[in-house]
Amino acid sequence: MSDPGIPPHDAVHPPDRERVDGAGTVQGMVISLESVRAGYGGIEVLHDVRLFAGPGDVCALLGPNGAGKSTTLRVVSGRLAIGGGLVVIDGAAIRKPQPARLAADGMCCIPEGRGVFPNLTVEEHVSLWSGRRRAERRDLMNAVAERFPVLGSRRRQLAGSLSGGERQMLALSRSLRPGVRALVCDELSMGLAPKIVEELYGYLAGLARSGVTVIVVEQFADMVLSIATRASVLVGGRIRLAGTPGEVRAGLHDAYLGGGPEAPVSVT
Repeated sequence: MSDPGIPPHDAVHPPDRERVDGAGTVQGMVISLESVRAGYGGIEVLHDVRLFAGPGDVCALLGPNGAGKSTTLRVVSGRLAIGGGLVVIDGAAIRKPQPARLAADGMCCIPEGRGVFPNLTVEEHVSLWSGRRRAERRDLMNAVAERFPVLGSRRRQLAGSLSGGERQMLALSRSLRPGVRALVCDELSMGLAPKIVEELYGYLAGLARSGVTVIVVEQFADMVLSIATRASVLVGGRIRLAGTPGEVRAGLHDAYLGGGPEAPVSVT
């Protein structure tokens, strides 16, 4: 049985029937976790977690509440030190948390709960995310307005007065900055109407088609599996199931409810 969640080192793009189609224009990051252990205050939360995502991938990380999904994203984004294993980004092992370096290299993180400031306007958020030059702020605001027209019409509105879907659009607007090579999202659909969720996942699929590496945590599987190229199920801090979206969908019920954590299942 192969190890769940990660292909061999030399298989950046293993054959995948469900890869998002489209020619890439961005050189996305190659991200892998290899037998990672991590936790808080001496309590281990992640146990030998293996995960892989490459350019053009939408990697879905599924699991129930408390499974360790957000902790996994904190490790990926360099915000949490590991207690064992390896985090490898673009072929280089990351020995200790370096979120600023990863951000400079093109990683964009959207935390659970939207990650916007309620007392700043849409336009002020864009100014924070863009460069110091006026032209850069203008170009990013134009890109945001083109991709999310409702934000363009509300550019002077406080983020706290936007709807939940609009705040999530605003948070995702960070990924429109030039140089973004990877997008890491935590619970994108939380509290949102299905129509809005469908639009946001359409946006993620478009990013992947451009070559951006996308890793998204979700508790609800249907929508994310419709655009994913690979998926893993995390239960009790361990990868219980990993494979293509179709394979994971077929084994999702058993992965959530059956088997012991000491016996992970791999379908890669």
